[in-house]
Amino acid sequence: MSGYRDEDPRINGIRTKIRVVPNFPKPGIMFQDITTLLLDPKAFKDTIDLFVERYKGKNISVVAGIEARGFIFGPPIALAIGAKFVPMRKPKKLPGKVISQDYTLEYGRDRLEMHVGAVDVGDRALVVDDLIATGGTLCAAMDLLERVGAEVVECACVIELPELKGRERLNGKPLHVLLEYHPDA
Repeated sequence: MSGYRDEDPRINGIRTKIRVVPNFPKPGIMFQDITTLLLDPKAFKDTIDLFVERYKGKNISVVAGIEARGFIFGPPIALAIGAKFVPMRKPKKLPGKVISQDYTLEYGRDRLEMHVGAVDVGDRALVVDDLIATGGTLCAAMDLLERVGAEVVECACVIELPELKGRERLNGKPLHVLLEYHPDA
């Protein structure tokens, strides 16, 4: 859960900038569109600042961002905390040798890939994405990192869809979110 949700006034500003798009990309999905958050420099900066405040001084050596929206939030967090950024990409998007992990989405199946050698044994990793739904993508990213000997310290997402119970799939790994989306709220 978020340690900020009820205490930090920036959270409400972030919440108001996220658009919900019904039936996208498939019927029944309530898509959380963070592109509207990116249009507001203050809300976008507040989002990054909240994560940086949490992870600065935690000896994170790698920030792994999940394609595609983890690429938006991960690099500025990595730069601010002095960590390298490692992209977790969809299949056949990275040149060179990769390792891969299949996973299940809330609306299908996919695969994540990471460059061989991008992460070292003993690296302390933070996994970043915009949203956790069923947890499949975060689990695949953690599996890739742990397979090469990294320690996953925590996962960080802007939004959690708690009704999909993705947090339960993380096998006790800490998850930090800025806000939760409840469709009936």
